[in-house]
Amino acid sequence: MRVFVCLLAVQISVSCGHRLPPPPPPPPPIMEETTTNHQATTEVEEDPYVFTSDALPPDPRFLPPLANGRLGWRVYHPIMHMGGLYNGQGGDCHRADVPCPLAVTMEAAEEGAEEAKHAYSLDMRTGIFTHTLRLAAGGGATATQSFYAHRHYSHLLVMELLLVRHADAASPPEGAAAPVTVNLVSSFNPHTRDIRFHKAADYRGGRHIHGQINTPEVAGGPLGSVHLIWTPLPDSVTLLPDQSQSRWGFVLAVGDGPEATQASYDQALELMAAGSLRPSHQNAWSEVWVESQVEVTGSPTLNRALIGCMFYLLSAFPSLHESAGSFGGVSPGGLSNGGDGQDYWGHVFWDQDIWMYPGVALFYPRLAQAVLDYRVSTIDGARDNAQKQGHKGLKFPWESAVSGREVCPEDIYGEQEVHINGDVALAFQHYLYLTRDMTMFTDRRGSEVIWGVADFWVSKATWNPDDQHYHILGVMPPDEYYYNVNDSVYTNAAAKLSLQFAVELAELLQFPAPKEWQEVADKIKIPFDEANKFHPEFDGYVRGHPVKQADTVMLAYPLGLPLTSEIRRNDLEIYEAVTDPNGPAMTWSMFAVGWMELGDADKALLLLQKCFQNIQQPFQVWSESADGTGAVNFLTGMGGFLQAVLFGFTGFRVQKHCLAFSPILPKDLSELCIRGVSYLGNKMDWLLRRDEVCVILREPSAKHCPLEVVLEATGTRIPLIAGEPATFPREAGKVCPLVDSTFPCWPL
Repeated sequence: MRVFVCLLAVQISVSCGHRLPPPPPPPPPIMEETTTNHQATTEVEEDPYVFTSDALPPDPRFLPPLANGRLGWRVYHPIMHMGGLYNGQGGDCHRADVPCPLAVTMEAAEEGAEEAKHAYSLDMRTGIFTHTLRLAAGGGATATQSFYAHRHYSHLLVMELLLVRHADAASPPEGAAAPVTVNLVSSFNPHTRDIRFHKAADYRGGRHIHGQINTPEVAGGPLGSVHLIWTPLPDSVTLLPDQSQSRWGFVLAVGDGPEATQASYDQALELMAAGSLRPSHQNAWSEVWVESQVEVTGSPTLNRALIGCMFYLLSAFPSLHESAGSFGGVSPGGLSNGGDGQDYWGHVFWDQDIWMYPGVALFYPRLAQAVLDYRVSTIDGARDNAQKQGHKGLKFPWESAVSGREVCPEDIYGEQEVHINGDVALAFQHYLYLTRDMTMFTDRRGSEVIWGVADFWVSKATWNPDDQHYHILGVMPPDEYYYNVNDSVYTNAAAKLSLQFAVELAELLQFPAPKEWQEVADKIKIPFDEANKFHPEFDGYVRGHPVKQADTVMLAYPLGLPLTSEIRRNDLEIYEAVTDPNGPAMTWSMFAVGWMELGDADKALLLLQKCFQNIQQPFQVWSESADGTGAVNFLTGMGGFLQAVLFGFTGFRVQKHCLAFSPILPKDLSELCIRGVSYLGNKMDWLLRRDEVCVILREPSAKHCPLEVVLEATGTRIPLIAGEPATFPREAGKVCPLVDSTFPCWPL
C-alpha cells in the first residue's frame, strides 16, 4: 500500500469594504452554558448532539477521535492512522503511526492570555470539533479553531481558523483599533518509530517527505509507503486593525498513490476557493443522519449516550459513496487508536462482526457490505490459518490486519478462539436476510466464506460414538477466563448456526452441499444441565465460578438459539451473579436484551445504565473498563449498548422470512424513535410509545419488496404504504413481504 499525504493552507481575509469570494459558513456557535470543570453540561444544553466543556479532559486519551473510515486522528495528537496501514510482522503487527501536521493547539498571545476564556465543542451532527478562545486583546475578539475528518472526501483532514472582532470593537475611533494575534503551537514531528522518512522535492510549494514502514505483516510482503506534502503552518495568525474578521484553512490530503493524492489536493483547493469545503462535509454528515437516527424521550443521559454511540460507530465506517475494496475493517478502538502496544494494536476482532456490525447493518446495507467485503479480502489468509492448525476450510484470525493471517501476539487466542468463524458467518447470514442480495454470495464471493467456515467446523468436530454427538475440543470461549475447554456452549451453538446457514445457502445457489454439514449441525453437542435447567458455559463448568463477560447469555441473542422462558431466565440469573463487574463494557447490554425478552424492561434499563460508567466526559468517549482503563474509544461497548436499544426495546430479530419485533419500554421512557430501518430495499421510521407503535414507510428504492405488518396475537395485517403512518397496539409481530405480492422477493 502506498500512502501520500499533502497539506495546504489558504487564507481568506474579510476586511471592511472589500468583496472577496464567498467564504465557508462560520462554525456552529459554541453554547454559552459550560461547566466549571471538564465535565460536560449534559442535561441543560438544548441540542443533544453538541457536547461542550470549558476544559479538555485531564486524560488526553479521552480527547475526541475524528475519523471517516479511511483516516483516524485524536484531536491535537501528533499521531494519526490510516486504515489498512500496519507495521510489524505477525504478532508484532500494529497500526503504523503517521505524523499529523495538523497537531496544532491555539493559544492567546502573551498579552491578555490570562483573561482569555476557552470553550471546546464536539458537534456530532456535523463531525466538527471546535475550540473557541474569547480574547480581551485588541478591544475584544473571538478566535475559533475547527477540525474535521471530511465525511465525503475521505482523503482529507481539515483545520480552519477564524478570528472575529467583537461588535463593540469592530468600529473603534479612528486609529484606536489594534491587531489581534493568536499563537499556533505545533507538536508535529516528521518522524515515527514505524516509518523511516526522507526528504523529497517540494510539491506546489509544500514540504514533502516520504517513507516506508519498517516491517511487512507477512515475511516478504510489500512495505507500505507514506508520502506527506504540506505547506508550513505559521507560528501565529493576526487579525489586522482594518479587518473585522479573517479566516485560514489547512487541508491534509492522504492518498494511496501520487496521482490520487494530487487529485485530492486539487479537489481541496477547488472546494476551498468556492467556499464549499466545510459545506460538502456537513452535507455528507446530514446524509448519514437522514439514513439513521436513534433517540429516546425520558432520559437525556441515555439519549446522548445513544447519539454518541451512533456518531463514533459511523465515523469508523467509510463514506456512503466510497468505492468497494478500500475498507480495512473496524478495530475495538477505531482508526484513531491502535499503535504498538495500544488498543489491541488496531486489529480487527469478533468485535466488528458481532458487536458493531448489527447496529450498522440495520440501517446501511452498503456499510454492512463493506464489512463483508473486508472478510472476503482475507480469505487466503484464513485458509492458511486453517491449514496451519491442521484443518480444512477457513479459519478467520482472532486478530486480523490486512492479509487475514493470524496476528494475535499470543498464540493461544488465535488457536483456540475459533468461535470467530461463527461470528463472521452470522454477519453474512444477517446481511442476506436483511437485503436478499444474492450478489454478495455470488459475484462478491460471500459463498466462499460460508462454505469455508462449514468445512472448518466439520474438520474441527470430533465424533463420539458413546454419546452420539460431535464435540469441539480444546477451545477458548468468549469468556477468556477459561481456555482449552471442550464444548464451549457459545462456540458449538455458533458452529451449528453457521453449518445450518451453509446448507440453506447451498440450496438457494443450487450448490451440492456435503452431507456432513447437516450431519454435524444436527448432532453437535449443546451443553445443557437438565436438572437445573441452564446451559453450562462449557463441558465441566462449575456453577458459581466467575466469568469475564457475556458468553452463555448470548445464545438466544444474537445467536437465536430457541430457549424457553425458564431456561432463558436461569441463564441470565446464574451468570449475572458471577460476571466480573470490571469486565468489558459490552457485557451488560447482552444481559439487558435478555431481560427485555422476558418482559422486564426496568431491570434491563438498570443493567444498561451500568454502561454509563464507561462513558468518559466531556465528549462521550468510551473506555473498555468502567475505571477508564483498557481500550479507548471502545467501539465494541458502544455497539453492544446500541444493540440493547435497537434489538432490545424493539425486539427486532432478523429472520429468514421476516423482521420480527416485540416492543417494550421501561417506565422511565415515554418514546423511542428509530429512523431509517432498512429491510428488503425499504426504509422505515419507527416510533414506539407506551401503548402503541407507529411505522412510516419512506419512498422505497426501485428494487424492493412490498411489505406488511402482521400482528402475532390477532393476525391483523397492515400493508405498509409509503408516506402513510401505520399505527397499531404495542404487541409482538413481524414485518414481511406482502403475501399477495407478485414481486420476486426471494431471492431478490
